[in-house]
Amino acid sequence: MSEKNPGLSAEEKAAAKARAAELRAEARSKKAEDKLAAEAAAYDDALAATEGPDRKLLLALGEIVAAEAPHLTRKTMYGMPAWARDGKTVFFFQPALKFKTRYPTLGFDPAAPLDDGEFWPTSFALTGMGPNTRQRIAELVRQAAEPLPAS
Repeated sequence: MSEKNPGLSAEEKAAAKARAAELRAEARSKKAEDKLAAEAAAYDDALAATEGPDRKLLLALGEIVAAEAPHLTRKTMYGMPAWARDGKTVFFFQPALKFKTRYPTLGFDPAAPLDDGEFWPTSFALTGMGPNTRQRIAELVRQAAEPLPAS
C-alpha cells in the first residue's frame, strides 16, 4: 500500500490504470468497427499476458463462448478478458495470477440475465474444465448472452 492510495494493492492500481486506458481507447474510437477492433486487440493482449493454468482455462472459455454465443464481442474490463453484448460487458475472466488469488474466477455483470428469484451467484471459482464444468459454463454463457428482459 502507498500513502497516495492506502487501500489499493499494486495489482488493483494496475487494474484501475488498465480501465482508464480502456475508457480512453473507447473515447478515441469514433467508428463502431474501430472500437470493436480496439477492444478485440485489448482482449488479445490480455490473453497473451495470461500464463499457466489460467491461460488454459481462458482458452477453453473462449472456445465455449465461440460455440455458444458467437455474437458476443471480446474486450477487456480492468485489463481482464471479457465478453460483451451491445457494448456492455456481460462476463469476464479474472486470472488468479493477476490479483495473486487462490483461484481464477468467472464473473458476471448485471447485464447478464442470470436472475433466479431473490438470490443467485454472480461469480464462480474456476479451477478446472472437466466435462460437467464445461457444460455448466456453456449454459451460463448462453443465458448471459441473452438480452435483459424488458421491465
